[in-house]
Amino acid sequence: MKYSGWPDTGELVVGKIDEIEDFGVFVDLEEYQDKRGLIHISEVASGWIKNVRDHVREGQIVVCKVLDVDESHEQIDLSLKDVNDHQRSDKIQDWKNEQKADNWMGLALAEDSDDETYTAIANELIGVHGSLYNGFKQAAIHGAEALEDTDLSEDEVDAIVETARENVSVPYVNVTGYVDLENPSQSGVDGIRDALEAAEGNGGVPDEVELEVVYVGAPEYRIKVRAPNYKTAESQLEASADRAVAAIEDHGGSGEYHRERKSDDE
Repeated sequence: MKYSGWPDTGELVVGKIDEIEDFGVFVDLEEYQDKRGLIHISEVASGWIKNVRDHVREGQIVVCKVLDVDESHEQIDLSLKDVNDHQRSDKIQDWKNEQKADNWMGLALAEDSDDETYTAIANELIGVHGSLYNGFKQAAIHGAEALEDTDLSEDEVDAIVETARENVSVPYVNVTGYVDLENPSQSGVDGIRDALEAAEGNGGVPDEVELEVVYVGAPEYRIKVRAPNYKTAESQLEASADRAVAAIEDHGGSGEYHRERKSDDE
């Protein structure tokens, strides 16, 4: 996807060097449709430059800072020397992420979808989440909830969420807690089993959360939660322990949640 408008002054843009002259370098902007900029020789590198080709080559992908935009003369002035290594690295990564998201859009849309449909959906994702990539990332983490503020149809939301969860790698966090379960009542082991099933959620754990309960030493059980962020992970951990304690108490037993291990053996 390429933007149809103009870049803003001060913006960092990705471009491909198209033509090198003695006075400077012409760059095709990769993120903007039919837009070309000029890096004057004085903006290629710091210090005196004898030969521009000692610093750049045709076909090279570069990150430039937009110095000035003159829409009436269709002129964009760029600087290469004003971009530091950190900015260059971050911008290239963002650009690559958007290319991935562009490909995911193709996977999510129906085969007979036209450019107008693509643009409309892309604009909804960008409008709510700032970029295509972040839109898919949030859809992978939070599902349809991440797209509630868009005007997308239910089918479009389902397609984006499905594609996102099949293709987007998202950061996850892991948290661990423990619950002690004791059941001296007649239900005995069956009561413990019911409490463990309750801890595991009985199918009610959100899709983006992985939750596992394992025995570590009587009467202690470990609850492990993997989630997209600490808030969700901690919430699911506490909810799991609460379900287990409530279930065992229904059987006449007792339960206690704690964050650190009490037993010595795994």
